[in-house]
Amino acid sequence: MPELRLSAETGAAPTRVQRVYVNRNLRLDHIDAVGFDMDYTLAIYNQPEMDRLSIESTIHKLIERGYPEGLRTMPYRTDFAIRGLLIDKKLGNVLKMDRYRYVKKAYHGTRELSREERRALYHTQRIRVGTPRYHWVDTLYALSEVCVFAAAIDFLEKGGGDVDYATLFTDVRSSIDLAHQDGSILNTVMSDLPRFVRRDPLLGATLHKLRSAGKRLFVLTNSRAAYTETMMTYLVGDALPEYPSWRNYFDVIITAAGKPRFFTEDAALLEVGEDGATTAHVATQLERGRVYSGGNIVEFERLFETGGDRILYVGDHIYGDVLRAKKDSAWRTAMIVQEMAEELAAHELCVDDLERLSTLEHLRDTMYDALRSRQRRFKELTKQLEELEALQTSATSVGEEAAGQGLEAPTRGELEVARLREKRAIGRVRLRLRSVDTEVETIEDSVDRAFHAFWGSLFKSGPEVSIFGDQVEDYACLYTERVSNLLVYSPMHYFRSPRDRMPHEL
Repeated sequence: MPELRLSAETGAAPTRVQRVYVNRNLRLDHIDAVGFDMDYTLAIYNQPEMDRLSIESTIHKLIERGYPEGLRTMPYRTDFAIRGLLIDKKLGNVLKMDRYRYVKKAYHGTRELSREERRALYHTQRIRVGTPRYHWVDTLYALSEVCVFAAAIDFLEKGGGDVDYATLFTDVRSSIDLAHQDGSILNTVMSDLPRFVRRDPLLGATLHKLRSAGKRLFVLTNSRAAYTETMMTYLVGDALPEYPSWRNYFDVIITAAGKPRFFTEDAALLEVGEDGATTAHVATQLERGRVYSGGNIVEFERLFETGGDRILYVGDHIYGDVLRAKKDSAWRTAMIVQEMAEELAAHELCVDDLERLSTLEHLRDTMYDALRSRQRRFKELTKQLEELEALQTSATSVGEEAAGQGLEAPTRGELEVARLREKRAIGRVRLRLRSVDTEVETIEDSVDRAFHAFWGSLFKSGPEVSIFGDQVEDYACLYTERVSNLLVYSPMHYFRSPRDRMPHEL
């Protein structure tokens, strides 16, 4: 947990949902410029509505590709997927792993695989996430792909036909991409923004506060200029009288940036005309109020006249926004995790269960120590019995050796009684351990359901950090639920991370 600071606005500590959480120390007074992604960062979407629209649009495109008309009425769950899942395109499974690539949960379609099935498929060799067999799901945008993929597998296999899972997933991805490209999704969103977008009334004030502190602000989005204009006008176009246009908040606006290529390739930064169309004119300077397209980080930093760790970039996408910015530049990073409110609420509900799990885990460790001690004693007694039987007439028998030391050797009967006692004690400890394991599994299942019906916590996979949580820790200096949470902190705030401790320091 970050150190609590009083809000400069209210004098009160921010609530858990308002907090900015810190993985790496960051001083805002050392930041010259703050950049923002737009979709799922400045613009917070109504996820169930977006998923429903995306699913229906994707199914329509699949049917146009020749898939059965029955897909249109097949049952699907808009809440099936979360971020941080892995698609196994070879076997048609959806996986959730911890940071060590251990598959904790897996579904084939919407049928959960048993522990035995998971072990047979994924626990005999390391999963190579970067190979073509697997597809990483790390954006809210991609959740609908998982929902359609799982529902289509259920539907097609129920019909009795063979399913080429890799081809199906490729078709699902192509269909949703086409639905975005031809306007099926974006035009619908723009025609009814209140339905699909949650307008944050504090966003304008947050941007104003950063600007007033001397920060230069910029937008760096993959969305095209026309969509960006419509969305940003809706979000902050009339938020504050000091800003007659949304463009007045920002020093630079770059659309169609092509992230993550923006951080790795050498694309030209082009001017965008007043009609929203990209021109052939390469930008030689950056003008406030103008809109640009494409570009690359090297040219941007040169024209912007600042860069490296003097820039804080805020985005929602692990790979496109946060990971690439961190790997290919010295930009500081903040990640918007729209699911934080639900995660924190579920955590509060599970506090007692989580405490009980800690108690049981400590008890289990103690019992394993006791089990090993009794097993060691059982082996010693067994060995003594074997020696007594084999060497009872030998000069080095247990009895003569004990007599030579002035000790009274245990009789065979005494050894057998002691050995039986240890055997029964081992049985009791094992029985108790099974009982503890069962209780742990029951509580873990209950905790998972409190977070998400299918997958559990976004940040955890059982007792371990999930692969998604691991990437947030590795690549996001800060993370929080929404941009406006910055409003409760001073623009000069020093964000301090918790002191890292290794297991031997606990």
